[in-house]
Amino acid sequence: MAILMSGNQAIARGAYEAGISVASGYPGTPSTEILENVVQYKDTLYCEWAPNEKVAFEVAAAAAISGARSMVTMKHVGLNVAADPLMTLAYTGVEGGFVAIVADDPGMHSSQNEQDSRNYAIFAKIPLLEPSDSQEAKDFIKLAMELSEEFKTPVILRTNTRISHSRTLVETTERSGERNADFQKDPTRWVPVPLWAREMRVKVEERLGKLREAANKSKANRIEWRDKSLGIVVSSISYQYVREVWPEASVLKLGFSYPYPDDLIKEFSAGVDKLLVVEELDSLMEEHIRSIGIDCIGRDFIPGIGELSSDKLRQCRANMEGQKAPEYPIGEYVSELPARPPVLCPGCPHRGVFYALGKHDVVVTGDIGCYSLGAFKPLSRLDTILCMGGGVSMAHGMDKAGEKRKVVGMVGDSTFFHSGITGLLNIAYNKGNSTIFVVDNRTTAMTGHQEHPGTGLTLQGEPTVEASIEEIGKACGIKRVVTIDPYDIPTTMEKISAELEAEEASLIVSRAACPLRHRPVVEKVFQVDQDACVNCRMCTKIGCPAIDGGNDKPQINDVLCIACGICEQICPKKCIKLSDK
Repeated sequence: MAILMSGNQAIARGAYEAGISVASGYPGTPSTEILENVVQYKDTLYCEWAPNEKVAFEVAAAAAISGARSMVTMKHVGLNVAADPLMTLAYTGVEGGFVAIVADDPGMHSSQNEQDSRNYAIFAKIPLLEPSDSQEAKDFIKLAMELSEEFKTPVILRTNTRISHSRTLVETTERSGERNADFQKDPTRWVPVPLWAREMRVKVEERLGKLREAANKSKANRIEWRDKSLGIVVSSISYQYVREVWPEASVLKLGFSYPYPDDLIKEFSAGVDKLLVVEELDSLMEEHIRSIGIDCIGRDFIPGIGELSSDKLRQCRANMEGQKAPEYPIGEYVSELPARPPVLCPGCPHRGVFYALGKHDVVVTGDIGCYSLGAFKPLSRLDTILCMGGGVSMAHGMDKAGEKRKVVGMVGDSTFFHSGITGLLNIAYNKGNSTIFVVDNRTTAMTGHQEHPGTGLTLQGEPTVEASIEEIGKACGIKRVVTIDPYDIPTTMEKISAELEAEEASLIVSRAACPLRHRPVVEKVFQVDQDACVNCRMCTKIGCPAIDGGNDKPQINDVLCIACGICEQICPKKCIKLSDK
């Protein structure tokens, strides 16, 4: 039966069909929906949100070492977090099948950087699979299990934003291949101390040679002969664009794309007059093809920055052929749409914290989450962002560097559990003087409201322990720990002032649930009394989308307002009042 599925849905179905027993991950766009769809099979396989990608990777690796089939999911930057266990698992290998699903984000639709995760497969010397549609996304999970078990190796399956979220028809089958966990003790295989790891290193190279032979024979790689004046080597979603832009060209489509199938590449290149390599981001295939003595073109015409598309490749083709690219006029309705700058949602609890911090001359080191939007006007209260957990550690670094202003670090609740705890421990241990905020909105909000160790629920919906941020802070050695309600502006301002004046490190937990997740019932909303309003426009400085500044006195949109009350509290003339909706 054919079902319309996104790539993420198809991967989840593939996990079920391939007999995977354990699936772990950390949410991150564009990979998040994989485990959210795996959970529908929870009666058959176990799935979980882990505190971070390294933990998730290690959970799945242990399952595979014990003989069961497993997978781990993450976005591209998450693989950086999991790189440590990846590199060693490549040495020890696995017993049951293991696949790491890594979703890249070319064009940075929801990421702080572009990153080509193919580099990690080359770095770790392990197989790389790249599906080009949802059917392959599902089928390649089974292929990953087969390769993993045949060659005792972890496998990376690389997707991207388009594969993850585009929908194509998928033929489904029944579940098979399930294996039972039965760990066999063998320190020479599973304990990579230098004595045994040196032997493992040799076996990695031997395995790579065998994998190259397998890639040359794999049905995931195929030559599509058409007009032989131009041959195109391509993988992943770019295959779809190539077939649309160069329908007449011969194509070498790589699904099992590393180790490179050199014999197949040589056969294909010998059969065409000109060879073009089309790949998103890094020019890895092009450089390899040149290294084996084959002339080709690629980066001369195909951009290495941003996401590829059919339109971009039409421009590339026109440049190659010395022609003018076809023009596609933008519809009038598109040009007339108003700009929508990124803003915190109406009623977001983070707004109260940023407003209060705006009263102080401080440096704020931020982090990855909804609160990243605090960097934009009119709040303008976030000064740096580096990586998950960096908001805490960077505050300490600036403090120790001698920054004259007070330094404030900010992380969200899920980010705190992900990688903020060790930074907080470092501040206490090394006698730092930073003020750290954990803006706890009771969910992993930015990726779509997933559970985490502080919510009291697992991915499978089971009640569990609810980790306390305050108690963890105290256990780290932070003596000043306070909790605030960010909707209570006067108290929030009072407590923030007190902690900023303290001569030691402090932890402020701002706790209020994300309104998009918990959806409070709104019976009355706030409105501006137009007669009393003096148009000071103070209410517009909190950046609430429900407040329309316009060219006249501010007004409040009663459809967007959730009656959080922040605007009422900051209005100097008290002309914002509750009224019936």
